[in-house]
Amino acid sequence: MTLDDIRICVVGLGYVGLPLARLFSTKYPTIGFDINTERVESLMQGHDNTLEVEDELLRDAIHNHGFRCTSSLDDIKDCNVYIVAVPTPVDDNNRPDLSPLIGASKVVGNVISKGDVVIYESTVYPGVTEDECLPVIEKLTGFKLNVDYFAGYSPERINPGDKEHRVETIRKVTSGSTPEAADLIDSMYNSVLLNGTHKAPSIKVAEASKIIENSQRDVNIAFFNELAKIFNAMGIDTGDVIEAASSKWNFIKMKPGLVGGHCISVDPYYLIQKSQLYGVLPRVMSNSRRLNNSMGAYVANQTIRQMNLKGVPVKDARILILGFTFKENCPDIRNTKVVDIYHTLHEYTPNITVFDPWVDSDKSRHEYGIEVEKSKSEIEKSKYDAAILAVSHDVFRSIDIRSLVPQPGVVYDVKGFLNREIIDARL
Repeated sequence: MTLDDIRICVVGLGYVGLPLARLFSTKYPTIGFDINTERVESLMQGHDNTLEVEDELLRDAIHNHGFRCTSSLDDIKDCNVYIVAVPTPVDDNNRPDLSPLIGASKVVGNVISKGDVVIYESTVYPGVTEDECLPVIEKLTGFKLNVDYFAGYSPERINPGDKEHRVETIRKVTSGSTPEAADLIDSMYNSVLLNGTHKAPSIKVAEASKIIENSQRDVNIAFFNELAKIFNAMGIDTGDVIEAASSKWNFIKMKPGLVGGHCISVDPYYLIQKSQLYGVLPRVMSNSRRLNNSMGAYVANQTIRQMNLKGVPVKDARILILGFTFKENCPDIRNTKVVDIYHTLHEYTPNITVFDPWVDSDKSRHEYGIEVEKSKSEIEKSKYDAAILAVSHDVFRSIDIRSLVPQPGVVYDVKGFLNREIIDARL
């Protein structure tokens, strides 16, 4: 197969798959496949409700580059490169859940032909591609790897809501099951990326590189969260300490905060579990996960502490939470840790208003059982005993929070986003 022969199918049209498919469609015949028919219909009407691909770009891909989305296996049988970009969640016990990957592998196994290439982008522990996914394809087809078909792994690096580090501009890691497959896959990605690729020597190396990217951030953030707990107990402002330390040339500046979403707060569990099978207890990663998972309850309890210090009754207090997504300026509520703030406070009062204009209210209600207010005018009709800035959406800059929380009410800033003069405490 040469680059001129390539016909791509991207399996999974979420935050990762859709931007990638749209980009490849500018160079190669590309079809997006997803089992969610409502998602497919919405995309073919030219709108991406994740907001990762602007409507103008999506419509250009459809009308000018022949990009299309489908839920029909018959529509993707003529493709010869299949890229799997589905979620890799964990279960209630934080054990890796490979069922989306297995399901996607079955999709590929039902349409793949001899000589075709399958590439995985989902974040996994080393060995999943070759030990878990490819056997599914081979069982359905009777094919043998590197004889009848070829494989690769190129980990996604999509950062939801990030308009600077887009799929076009990031540097991608690539790998293949043979040197020739690796070269083809690397050339294919290089042909659409502005900053090129890094070709790893094996699929397992590429898998490992992705899992440690997110694990490293998790560990680093945990350190700053631990610092915040220490300095708050000492009565020292953590932000001031970080600014002072940042004057040293080799200090790595980060901020404490809530660690949610589908990457940093999930991916480390894949490596944690796998390492234990090899007799290695990953203490740093495990402790980091526990510490970061505790921060929602910590924020709620710190807010309660401030209310007690100012003589504001906590029982049945009216509390406003600003932000519900897992990060700023995007609609993604997957694994948001604002939920932990809400539930901890709900033990003391039912009068909690969550305001986030980015959120799909139906999704928050369905996934968490929490009503999210989207109207600024509605929250401005009330006064509150406390407010917590949980997510630093730009839209919150236009809100006069102190007018909503008159003294002695408490304003707690998780993100270091608000003017210091109007807050009572920050993380």
